[in-house]
Amino acid sequence: MWKKTAVVAVLAALPMSSAMAKDSTGCGVGTMIFDGQEGVIPQVLAVTTNGTSGNQTFGITSGTLGCDQDGVVQSDAKLTAFVSSNMEKLAADMASGNGETLASAAELMNVPESDRAAFYQAAKDDFASIYGGEQVTAGQVVEGLQDAASRTTA
Repeated sequence: MWKKTAVVAVLAALPMSSAMAKDSTGCGVGTMIFDGQEGVIPQVLAVTTNGTSGNQTFGITSGTLGCDQDGVVQSDAKLTAFVSSNMEKLAADMASGNGETLASAAELMNVPESDRAAFYQAAKDDFASIYGGEQVTAGQVVEGLQDAASRTTA
């Protein structure tokens, strides 16, 4: 029964792997060992290594193993799901520098109202680099938007 449940869970997660953030494994020895490897298996092995050895706790408290002592716990799951479901509309809004979909992304990213105009302009300026590839993923768009937000928010 346990094996069937595990197989179902892995198979259910496969379609979401393209929407995962680049840093979905966090910090730690496992992340360092499997750094640069793509796909579900290296991610699972990295997370398992990090979790079973308890090294993330040490890394966070000591500021080692690629961990940041002053990091912020946040989830990009809602933003990534939103971007994944609205890639075309978001692309059009980013290209023009305004629109409902871009405003919704800004809201999900907690971009302050006072910084939104600058964020929209940065998204417009970065449009070609974010959507420039043939097969752009939601994760790439999220990273691009987060970069734009980091340059425009106080």
